[in-house]
Amino acid sequence: MMTSVDTDLIRVLADPLRLQIVTLLARETLCTTHLVEETGAKQTNLSNHLRVLREAGVVETEPCGRFTYYRLKPDVIAQLAGRFADLAESARRATENKRACP
Repeated sequence: MMTSVDTDLIRVLADPLRLQIVTLLARETLCTTHLVEETGAKQTNLSNHLRVLREAGVVETEPCGRFTYYRLKPDVIAQLAGRFADLAESARRATENKRACP
């Protein structure tokens, strides 16, 4: 069963730009400048989305001089993927279950 934490995380990842950021960070650790170049988003907009991802525990930061690098936390994504895998398996087992209408 999905928890409120799961649904909050799904909402965070449902935004197209945040999903694009997560996809990019799955490939490599990037700073804000790289993410601006890759996404075409304005720096302030990107920073707001990164803050949401950081507060949701999806990314972590690494200061490097005057830059901040962002890294995806794979365990968070894996845990959510596991929840969806559990739902899929439950649905496979329930194909013959049909509740009768009153």
